[in-house]
Amino acid sequence: MSTDNLTIAVIGAGGKMGMRVSNNLVKTDYTVYYSEVSPAGQERVTATGRVLTDTPTAVKDADVVVLAVPDLALKAVSADVVPQMKSGAVVLTLDPAAAYAGLLTRRDDVIEAVTHPCHPSIFVERHTPEEYADTFGGIAALQDAIAAIESDDESKKAQVEQVVRAIFAPVGDVHWTTVKQLAQLEPTLVETIACMIGALLKESLDEAVNTMGVPEPAARAILLGHTQVALANTLKGDNPFSDACLIAMDYGRGAIIKEDWKKVFTDEELDKNLAKMLHLDKIER
Repeated sequence: MSTDNLTIAVIGAGGKMGMRVSNNLVKTDYTVYYSEVSPAGQERVTATGRVLTDTPTAVKDADVVVLAVPDLALKAVSADVVPQMKSGAVVLTLDPAAAYAGLLTRRDDVIEAVTHPCHPSIFVERHTPEEYADTFGGIAALQDAIAAIESDDESKKAQVEQVVRAIFAPVGDVHWTTVKQLAQLEPTLVETIACMIGALLKESLDEAVNTMGVPEPAARAILLGHTQVALANTLKGDNPFSDACLIAMDYGRGAIIKEDWKKVFTDEELDKNLAKMLHLDKIER
């Protein structure tokens, strides 16, 4: 990773993502300012030995301002922070929802960028106990990241990539998309679909145990093993499913999945989804 001298401000440094981001930035040679307004968050920051800085001081000279705050707070926080940023700086959010919904305060001379971690793949090569334990990423296991920037300035893009690699380290590839494409990935692909299916698997496990009376260790063991096989067969093409399994899969699709499920990828459904997530009546375009 390049050690170009950057000044970075982390807004919301005492929150969940703020702490994760800060834990990695403290390992770099960057000049980093940590800002947090909640008393509980301030205690978490100072407990690490990091020094708190008020927001105006933190952002005034920052090359990149990381808004590590919840989606629902981004509108108000950006309205406070963006006017205080220096010309040519980058405001970086960690989720595309608010940016795609147009909720962020904008300035012509401040560059808007968004990033989100991919989290370590279930297929990533792991060697140490720390890597096996790091399912979220940003600690020991390698992960990729997605980024989007509303600028054609390659130097600004390089700055953002430096910061992305630092805050989510260790990082393999940084994949570049548009803000809209990132929103189609997160939430639609990974939360609306993948996380929902994960929750469905847990409900199915509970049903097998609590309703059918299968011993929990047996049900969990066969579910976890077959989940890996199912994903390896479908996403990596490791092995073909048996003919009987294909019949059972077709039955499950017909019994569980709506025929029009792919509509969640349309712009209209994405806007509906984001409006619910951001507690809005609708997304204004």
